[in-house]
Amino acid sequence: MPGPKLIAITRDVSSSLGGCELSFVQRSAIDVSVAATQHEAYRKALESLGCQVLALPAEDALPDAVFVEDVAVVLDEVAILTRPGAESRRAEVSSVAEVLARHRPLRTLEAPGTLDGGDVLRVGRSLYVGQSARSNPVGIAQLRAHTAEFGYSVQSVPIRGCLHLKSAVTQVADDTLLVQPAWVDSAAFASFRLIEADPGEEHAANALWLGGGVVYPACFPRTQRRLEDAGISVTPVDVSELQKAEGAVTCCSLVMRE
Repeated sequence: MPGPKLIAITRDVSSSLGGCELSFVQRSAIDVSVAATQHEAYRKALESLGCQVLALPAEDALPDAVFVEDVAVVLDEVAILTRPGAESRRAEVSSVAEVLARHRPLRTLEAPGTLDGGDVLRVGRSLYVGQSARSNPVGIAQLRAHTAEFGYSVQSVPIRGCLHLKSAVTQVADDTLLVQPAWVDSAAFASFRLIEADPGEEHAANALWLGGGVVYPACFPRTQRRLEDAGISVTPVDVSELQKAEGAVTCCSLVMRE
């Protein structure tokens, strides 16, 4: 019997992507046409690993809207609509909520709480949440309140030098995390097998695990080799223009099981 179907919500690249929010990346010119081509290849990679991809139209007035991960935390039982830490991104939530409502009951974070989905790493029934400039203690507490009845634990994790927790650590197999120890204390994840990003590839800890393998930026070959040496199947994608907007492979989709 086949397992549950994976659905990936994505959104087309905004023509205004060059006006994106930036925190830890120097602003440089973004070729929006190339970004759109790369994003389409990313969608094909998701499909190759078993996802049904739902493509939302671009929100051209919202530069960061392609990074749909930040506007919701989707669990098996419920979807929690976030309140993004950057005020310019809060208008992104409503159109994604319309799609999520077809698949999950919805809960909503309220002011003054803020939370970006990129700060939430789910591993089993544990939710690790980055203590970042985008996710405040009130937002983390609201996430804990919304998920406790379903048996999830919420643990806040300090980060440094990066935008989100999933800039610093992501899951790449059932028991394995890929980590950038310069940005997060690996001791927080001592119960897992850890693969460290290559020291020469600072942004290499962001990978999207889809069960059968990981989607991974093509520009980090040394860390990719570490993953493959650990027995992990890697599907590389070029996301170089999206990386200029401080994005990577987890933030361009919301993946859930049907």
